[in-house]
Amino acid sequence: MSQKIHEFNDIIRKLRKDLFGKGPERIHTVFVENMAVSTLTGNVTPTEKFIAKSLDGVKMVHAARTSMIQDLYAEKTPDGMEELMGSKLVHLFSDIKIEEDIAISVFVFEDTISQ
Repeated sequence: MSQKIHEFNDIIRKLRKDLFGKGPERIHTVFVENMAVSTLTGNVTPTEKFIAKSLDGVKMVHAARTSMIQDLYAEKTPDGMEELMGSKLVHLFSDIKIEEDIAISVFVFEDTISQ
């Protein structure tokens, strides 16, 4: 894993730990043109697992997880991310499968990402 990917993953992990009280256990990121595509596993907290025992609970945790992340990034890009990438973050697409505890985030930057 390149140093840049390692530092990028650390930014994601810290932000999610600060926001949800638990960061992902594993992050795998690849850079493709102007995108960073991250697969995150081990995201769901014990409280969220308890809430997700019902269909309504799954929907609630999913909505909270996706909306909170997207809103947070829309308000302010995490410290150091744009500097590390050498480009402005323009979009974040994010989704999570609660039952499988896997999330995907696609970060779209203005410029091609240099490795």
